[in-house]
Amino acid sequence: MKKSLSLFLVSVIMLTMLVACGGKDNANNEVKPADDGKAPVTEATNNTGGEEIKGKVTFLTQRTDMVGKEFKEYKKRFEEKYPGVEIQFEAVLDYEKTSKVRIASGKYPDVILIGPGIANSEFPKYFAPLDDIPFSGDIRFKDLKAFEGKMYGVSSGNSTVGIVYNKKAFAKAGITAIPKTLDEFYAAAQKLKDAGIIPLASNFKDKWPLDAWVYDVPTMIGGASDHQNKRAETDTPYTMDGVYGQSWSILRTLHEKDLLEKDINSSNWEKSKKDVAQGKFGMYLLGNWVINQVIENGAASEDIGFFPFPVDNSGSLKAPLNPDWFYAVNKDGNVPAAKAFVKWMVEESGYEDFAGFIPTLAAKESKLPQLAEFNSYNPQFIELGASNDLATSIQNAAQIDQGKFLQEFVLAKDPQTVLDKLNKQWAKAKSSVSK
Repeated sequence: MKKSLSLFLVSVIMLTMLVACGGKDNANNEVKPADDGKAPVTEATNNTGGEEIKGKVTFLTQRTDMVGKEFKEYKKRFEEKYPGVEIQFEAVLDYEKTSKVRIASGKYPDVILIGPGIANSEFPKYFAPLDDIPFSGDIRFKDLKAFEGKMYGVSSGNSTVGIVYNKKAFAKAGITAIPKTLDEFYAAAQKLKDAGIIPLASNFKDKWPLDAWVYDVPTMIGGASDHQNKRAETDTPYTMDGVYGQSWSILRTLHEKDLLEKDINSSNWEKSKKDVAQGKFGMYLLGNWVINQVIENGAASEDIGFFPFPVDNSGSLKAPLNPDWFYAVNKDGNVPAAKAFVKWMVEESGYEDFAGFIPTLAAKESKLPQLAEFNSYNPQFIELGASNDLATSIQNAAQIDQGKFLQEFVLAKDPQTVLDKLNKQWAKAKSSVSK
């Protein structure tokens, strides 16, 4: 079950985690004698049974931007450590849809990324257990993609969600203090608009950047991350006064006040990163993973900040603590080499620093200074819990695109009609699953 972490405990954890210095892992390449009398472990063997690590491994990823760049370097470094392995990176657009089709067909690569769309009870059909990967320390969210005591997914990185902002844009607009309430946030956005700066880049047309309004803002509003699971308890989970209606109404208000893109139906994700970097847009509501992408598009690191999103006027700040996609290993693929690659990605690749993630290794420290700024506001962190198979089954039966309904809600003359339609679709699927 999902749980809220106490302010004190999380502050201690996050302060340790967010110190802006390089993390250390304890992985090394020494040959160590096995305690059970088996052959010693080397880089050419897997210490989960002595299988030789060799052959071809293909990794299916959503990071098309890393092809020919970082992935080229990763390939070189990994194959230097495991000279008997050939690693290939296959990057695709519309990753969620593509990966689901590939998994359902039974033709999917050795290492694949999985999200919330597969029930945990289905994991043994497709994936190999990963409990025997010898990580150098504890990892975050190890139980989230587990079934019957076995772990089938390893987080590729972790994040929180808040307001990524351009400090120069804020200064130009005369914003001297970070907003701590929703009304203060609206007022700050209006100051940006008055200064000729588009306040918030929503990337409305691209839809996937709206996920924060579907998953994270409801978590902050309700103070719990189990709202997607709780949908299974009712025929009408989408109500105006519930966490979804409240969340979506904030985005609708921003649109009605002209605080988003001038034409939200022609927004462009790649261009928005340049516009935030240049201060043409003031803010994003996204995860810390976008910070490095803004910096790569021309902003100086010291000009980009990060603070918790105030979802109400209580003055109490909350923030989700989420995993990103999870590495999973095809049970019929090159399992030993695939597991070695997952371990290498988590411990040695440096991907979490490139992506701006909170590291998967619990003891490893983030190098992102913006995370330290975020933590300085002392938000209450709410950790994501395991998904509920019943809710997942209803969601899959309903084929509900929550992002699409959110778009309709924002643009509708009467948003209640959108919620009514959504609830009708949900109730019908719930009834069919419950039979």
